Amino acid sequence: METAKVFWSGRSQAVPIRRRGEAVILEPIPTDWAWLDALAGTLDADFVQAVAAQPAPQERQELTALFP
Repeated sequence: METAKVFWSGRSQAVPIRRRGEAVILEPIPTDWAWLDALAGTLDADFVQAVAAQPAPQERQELTALFP
């Protein structure tokens, strides 16, 4: 059995681990969403706009009284 070591000096490091047949594959955590394009394809403009939209803030008197 072969052994792989994953480490990072300083802070901790995480990697996804997956199995393909007899192989165990260690992959770095992606730093952007480019990997999703390969799975889902190109997103349409309506979807992108809906994700970027932010709802208007709501005034909640009960919470304002608790957290002045």
